[in-house]
Amino acid sequence: MLRNYVKIALRNLWRNKVFSLINVLGLSIGLTACLLIAAYVQDETHYDRFASRAGDIYRVNLGVSTAMKSDYPMVDVAVGPGIAAAYPEIEAFTRLTHIGDNFVRYGTRQFKEQKLVGVDSNFFGVFNLPFLEGDPHTALIQPNSLVITRAFADKYFGAAPAVGKTINLDRYGACKVTGVIDKVPDNAHFHFDAFLSWSTLHITQNTWSNVGIYTYLLLRPHTDPAALQARFPQLVAKYAVPEIARDMGVPLAEAQKAVNTFVFSLTPLTDIHLHSDTKYELEANGSSRYVLIFGALAVFILLLACANFTNLSTASAAGRGKEVGIRKVMGSLKQQLVTQFITESVLLTAFSMAIAFGLVLLLLPYFNDVAGRHISFLFFLHYPALIAAVILTLVVGSAAGIYPAFFLSSFNTIQVLKGGSTTARRSLLRSTLVVFQFVVSIALVVATLVVYRQLHFMQDKRLGYDKDQVLYIQDAHLLGANQEAFRQHLLQDKRVTDASISWCVPGTGAMDGTEIYPKQDVAGAGPENNTGREIHANIYHIDYNYLPTLGLQLVAGRNFSRTFSTDSSGVLINETAVSDLGWGHTDPIGKTLVRSGRREFKVVGVVRDFHYLSVKEKIAPLIMMLGNNNGGVIVKINTADVGGFLGDAKRDWAAFSPAGPFSYFFLDDRFAMLYTAEQHTGRLFTAFTIIALLIAGLGLFGLAAYMVEQRTREIGIRKVLGASIASVLLLVSKEFLALVGLAFLIAVPLAWWGMRQWLQEFAYRVPISWWIFPLAGAAALFIAVLTISWQTARAATANPIDSLRAE
Repeated sequence: MLRNYVKIALRNLWRNKVFSLINVLGLSIGLTACLLIAAYVQDETHYDRFASRAGDIYRVNLGVSTAMKSDYPMVDVAVGPGIAAAYPEIEAFTRLTHIGDNFVRYGTRQFKEQKLVGVDSNFFGVFNLPFLEGDPHTALIQPNSLVITRAFADKYFGAAPAVGKTINLDRYGACKVTGVIDKVPDNAHFHFDAFLSWSTLHITQNTWSNVGIYTYLLLRPHTDPAALQARFPQLVAKYAVPEIARDMGVPLAEAQKAVNTFVFSLTPLTDIHLHSDTKYELEANGSSRYVLIFGALAVFILLLACANFTNLSTASAAGRGKEVGIRKVMGSLKQQLVTQFITESVLLTAFSMAIAFGLVLLLLPYFNDVAGRHISFLFFLHYPALIAAVILTLVVGSAAGIYPAFFLSSFNTIQVLKGGSTTARRSLLRSTLVVFQFVVSIALVVATLVVYRQLHFMQDKRLGYDKDQVLYIQDAHLLGANQEAFRQHLLQDKRVTDASISWCVPGTGAMDGTEIYPKQDVAGAGPENNTGREIHANIYHIDYNYLPTLGLQLVAGRNFSRTFSTDSSGVLINETAVSDLGWGHTDPIGKTLVRSGRREFKVVGVVRDFHYLSVKEKIAPLIMMLGNNNGGVIVKINTADVGGFLGDAKRDWAAFSPAGPFSYFFLDDRFAMLYTAEQHTGRLFTAFTIIALLIAGLGLFGLAAYMVEQRTREIGIRKVLGASIASVLLLVSKEFLALVGLAFLIAVPLAWWGMRQWLQEFAYRVPISWWIFPLAGAAALFIAVLTISWQTARAATANPIDSLRAE
């Protein structure tokens, strides 16, 4: 019986080639988009699951609540060992910390490596990264031991075994390679090339109240993390509070208030990528909101394709009416007819799924580039994916075909054999589905326009500093005592307008931080007794030339100057710091700030607010002080021959610093990298908007073809009676255009609400301009007119004699 159903289904699909082609195209495109988005969602939601006990691993975070709340994904060096010693629920702890950029040398090969970290000896036991060479249990026990990735090993050693070889790190000396891993999986929240043993770092302090160490706990099975976290304040009171009292120079009783403002918390390892978004994440994480958005988008696109099938199936019912009537006369039961039509639908969906797999293979490299993914086509060939594809085929085929099946099988036998109408009463369903398709399409056009406007707004917004033709030459520490001499040498070049030495560069996140509060004019102790307030401020370490090099503007006071010996204890602050300190209505120049450890600074100038982090974030308080400037050289140039200048600068660098290679970046390039996620989102929205419009257009094309076919004789009669081509075009088109207009009215409030919610993520955002909505509506209208115009024009210009001859 099934073989007979399939045979008849193939004949019907072949007989109705246009209908079948439109449905196969629509379903193929919809399924392709669905498969790609499903792979994206699966990749995003399965981060950090490579560890065999990923569900038992938690990261320790720190939240500090003062005048403003600061969240850190890291803690101090003693927190991990302290928690593990205090609570038997902890099976193990492991730590990770950045060790800075290092120049790595092996023989004649030397490279600057940035992805190096120090880790505890049990790090690979907790995270279960398999070794290609070496023993994961002993590889990092000894000082100056190093575990590297295969790519790192190939760079220095080629095809030769790496274990046992010694390489030199400029900051840590000779290190022995004791292990090689393949790589850190793509869907991990950290990616490093080399892991140095913790004992190499020579960390001597045993403190609780600072940050800088990423700490992970492996809990014993069935441990309640919430109950464990509820006991952390005991450790804060025992260990962190005395340190805070000592550093702040306040009585222990006063520091006890920090128990409620200094909070350790736990984040599940598998939640870090989508649910943790602090300033100091190891890498930029994803967003659960985007996963939901794109997941919903996949469903909507698939529904658009199903709506096409349902629409075309019901619209073409007149062509199948006599077939149904004859089958019923010959004894076919309704259940058999339903099975036949659903078989046709599932078979057509199966064809579409096969084509979709081919399109995925073809488009996957482009999708990975647009979405910033590393998804392999092998993912779609694994048993779970193949089983999901089969289930999706059956579900989509049945869902798309079930209504047409019951609709077609319910025809009155006598009525259809007499040639009665079978489709007029179903026009409401078809109209509803067309409206749904264009609601989704118009909303996506609006979303795409808003996303791109927000992206351009962030990229074009006045930052408060000059990022154009500003070069940052890295690794100034390699110059040693020649740092200032190198800067002065650069200034002799007429193409250089100014130069500064600092490791704090806007857009890079390189800075320190501290708690500060204004000192009282009269005797008193502690920030709570001051008329101002305690706040968290970021710190930039700069030199005398920093402000003019970056074009930063002073709104009060003066810049640092060598003529003032007291400037070593002076600071510049930004306008936000002035406001948050409670000095908005007073002159801050000459006032005293107190930072952790009771060190005092005099305010000598106020810098106009500038976006030293991403424009997505609100400008935070910033203090700028002299000193600690061995990170790099910031060079402002003015030349059309940038390549020529870089060549000269490279030769100058070699003359002053032969120890390391010349490495640099431009501030505008680094600034653009801050919005990579938004660029990916914009591209994805654009791609899926085009897909939605294409599917809607295909459906409209098929509907127009069937409606013109049904009204061929009517159009012929109207032309005989003197109707013009324009009136015939309007006759056929007005119903569709009215549906697009209704879809526009429904889509506008939905799109406005959705994009308003999305824009709340940004501290500085573009308004949703009114013209976006008519533009989106016009785009949908243009697609509709373009789609149906060919069919209507063909009917309007046809010879009426041909259409009436049969009468």
